[in-house]
Amino acid sequence: MTDVEDKRQEQAHLRQVIVQIKQEQAKLKQNIQTAQADIHEIDRTFGDDVHVGMGDDGISMAGALSIQQQQQMLAERNNSWQRSQQQLMVLNKLVEKPYFARLDFQELPSGKPETIYIGLGSLTDEDNNFLIYDWRAPISAIYYDGDLGQVTYQTPDGEQAVKVTLKRQFIIEKGQIQTFFDTEETIGDQMLLAVLDNKASTKMKSIVTTIQREQNQIIRDTDSDLLFVQGAAGSGKTAAIMQRVAYLLYRYRHKLDSGQVVLFSPNMLFNDYVSQVLPEMGEQNMIQLTYSQYLGHRLPKVQLQTLAQQFEATQTPTQQAIIHFVSDYQFFQLETQYAQLLGQGGVYFRDLRLHDRVLLSRQQIAQIYYHFGPQYRLVNRIEATKAKLLKKLQGQLQREMKQEWVQTAIQNLSSEQLRQLYDYPDQEFATSEAEEKFLAHKLVEKELQPVARKIQQLQFLNPTATYQQFLRSVPQIVDLAAWKITPADWQEYQQQFQADLQKRQLRLSDLTPYLYLYDLITGHHGDLKMKFVFIDEIQDYTPFQLAYLKYSFPRARYTLLGDLNQSIFVKGKAPVLLKEVRKLFVPEKTRVVQLTHSYRSTQQITEFTKQLLQTGVKIQAFHRPGDLPNVLLAKKQMQMLQALQQQLRQNHDRHYATAIITRNLEQAQELQEQLRSSSTATTLVRSENQRLASGDLVIPVYLAKGLEFDAVIIWNASAGEFTSQDRQVLYTMASRAMHRLTITACGQLEPLLAAIPENYYQKTVIN
Repeated sequence: MTDVEDKRQEQAHLRQVIVQIKQEQAKLKQNIQTAQADIHEIDRTFGDDVHVGMGDDGISMAGALSIQQQQQMLAERNNSWQRSQQQLMVLNKLVEKPYFARLDFQELPSGKPETIYIGLGSLTDEDNNFLIYDWRAPISAIYYDGDLGQVTYQTPDGEQAVKVTLKRQFIIEKGQIQTFFDTEETIGDQMLLAVLDNKASTKMKSIVTTIQREQNQIIRDTDSDLLFVQGAAGSGKTAAIMQRVAYLLYRYRHKLDSGQVVLFSPNMLFNDYVSQVLPEMGEQNMIQLTYSQYLGHRLPKVQLQTLAQQFEATQTPTQQAIIHFVSDYQFFQLETQYAQLLGQGGVYFRDLRLHDRVLLSRQQIAQIYYHFGPQYRLVNRIEATKAKLLKKLQGQLQREMKQEWVQTAIQNLSSEQLRQLYDYPDQEFATSEAEEKFLAHKLVEKELQPVARKIQQLQFLNPTATYQQFLRSVPQIVDLAAWKITPADWQEYQQQFQADLQKRQLRLSDLTPYLYLYDLITGHHGDLKMKFVFIDEIQDYTPFQLAYLKYSFPRARYTLLGDLNQSIFVKGKAPVLLKEVRKLFVPEKTRVVQLTHSYRSTQQITEFTKQLLQTGVKIQAFHRPGDLPNVLLAKKQMQMLQALQQQLRQNHDRHYATAIITRNLEQAQELQEQLRSSSTATTLVRSENQRLASGDLVIPVYLAKGLEFDAVIIWNASAGEFTSQDRQVLYTMASRAMHRLTITACGQLEPLLAAIPENYYQKTVIN
């Protein structure tokens, strides 16, 4: 059969499938209208159908039953409406691109030849025959994992062997087959090239059509408690992880919902960037937040370091040594062991006051707390103390009713205030003394409510004093000299921590241990319902932070991903991170995957960025040709700016949107002002709270992490602008570029870049 005849038959099949999709769309639209009408009708008739009795029972049995029935009906209609909306959204995607692959195979040993088509979602005809298989279905794994010939895949009933005779890949636009490829491999290079040649977007797209074999192993892993993905820049690790979330929601769709999956991302800008990936596949977004946001929810009144402050902070060697120590897994273990001693002493408390008068002193509370025997764990001890304090508060109520302020308050009550205190209008009492006692009880009860609330919220604890006592104890239980810290250094650190806490301004490295000790005392374990935790840009976390997250979500399975070559916040500590993280999980349930193929950038850009690395990590460039990176070396600052503007115009001619990446925020703001003054239109990304705008951007490097752009211009890579410690910063900058990379400099080029052999780039000296 000729290619022309093949394409004719495939197009005819495609038309039939599109007809079926449109029929399903019409049915779903009708279902949605019906569900909406039912919801409206239930709401309208709710008051008529529910009969409330006004006797002693309040609501009659019939009325209560009617309410329950109405609520059930409303919930059913709402669920039906939501399911139909979700299905319709997938069909709206399918109608233009119903599928992207075809497989011909035969089940072994004696099955009949079968043909299936694979797409974004499943579709069946009226007889429940599959016209399209969801890419997450077990059978679809053959497309991603296997070549032609005998292949095995996992089914709910166990492993199944098949013989694959055809693997065909389609590029379909608006219901028309543009081209198709027959390949013996997983995803053919032609298919990848067609996708990778596309322009960048302000939103990440799904990669279901081009998932590679190694990515598919990550996506479909259901055995590991820890899946650690180390991926080169542009290896598709983040995209693969988003597909993994979609796969897990599909695989466990009756036991898992999106609210039981959380993604810790590098910044909120990135959250917006990936926000459309799951909805594009018909799934709801999981919980997305940054680590700072997670801690901020716990202590909303404490101001944490911003990303800019974290990135631009400078420390002395002594400060670096202390931060290294308090960020290490050993410090986490030290704190864990210390907490085991707190049942004997070391927990501090606050007075409980009423009108500036101490009701229960911190000494009394400590006596109660340590009255319980050694068999009490910390969480049992705190709960028992809380119960005892509430009981004492109830006893205090009777004594407080006799205080002089209560009698004065009763005499000063207005008629309106009296009505509010009575249980019901025109309440009568046997004697005036009974009324006075009733009102005294009400007044004191109201006054004591804030104290009771403080007890319930454990505000009688003094976590700051408790943590400071721990810090004072550290020199007695660990050899600080091994961390190159002197006793004087440690004492100065304690004083600085106290000063920062009083100002309510803390570093993440300080806040995490502070919260952990509080959680150990109170038994706070985070979210026990969370089933999957994803952490992106893992290289910028400390071992303590990762151990704390593991403690906070103890029942979850973890997927960690990152590129140890892009550690721009935790400089120099990333290489040991994997070793430290492995200590938190059972070795048999730990899997490490290396993604070494880089797909984002052209071969020339990838080969250039590899020269910046010294770690020996093997990175394989995808064979997508492009221009060599170009270095524009100017004599003066104004010439450098003019060269940048000329490069922007050249990028526009190629329809490239450009990100001008700067060393820091201050530099980005200065450049934006210069460009604005010369009428060059760019958008400054100054905060992670922004959304990515279309067009050319000016963005500091720490906000560009995880993103990709058609073209990148590294601004002012002149000698003296970077340090020898900034190799990973420059690598992160350069590896954001998909099609074009430009580096501007004035005078001399940054030595880290100048050391790259000149055959990897082209240099233009501007006189």
